[in-house]
Amino acid sequence: MFVNSIVIIGFFLYNYIGDKMEYKFITSSEDETIELAQNFESEKFPNMVICLNGELGSGKTIFTKGFAHAMEITDTITSPTFTIIKEYEGDMSLYHMDVYRLDEDSSDIGIEEYFDKGGVCIIEWADNIKHILPKNRLDIKIKVIDENKRSIIINAYGKEYEELCEAVL
Repeated sequence: MFVNSIVIIGFFLYNYIGDKMEYKFITSSEDETIELAQNFESEKFPNMVICLNGELGSGKTIFTKGFAHAMEITDTITSPTFTIIKEYEGDMSLYHMDVYRLDEDSSDIGIEEYFDKGGVCIIEWADNIKHILPKNRLDIKIKVIDENKRSIIINAYGKEYEELCEAVL
């Protein structure tokens, strides 16, 4: 598993920070980011919440496209910037959210209801609604290194997400 991660991604590091496990990757292409997303999809479970953060153009929607493709979703995946939530049906429901335009005052629009609908929630710009996110979740921060390279930092919150990372990474 560890060796596979090195082959797929090139650079992999994990470390305990307090009571959570943090994983760091360097990807060298969109294809490697997609492959990482597909690896997570292979271990998906109902009510899974993946929180994506990173600057514009860092790869949040690329990650979501890779995950959705692995779920056998054939629709074109685009960031739901103005609609906030797009729902897709595959082998499980995917709720793709872009909360870039939301803030703490937007907590009454019903996003929390999606966390328990039995599908997978992928939330772009999740730090904007951190106050309503479930305690147990997967946080992924994507940082641009250069045109193709990305630093991907993954934090697993909760036993189910820690086991997910152990299975995938």
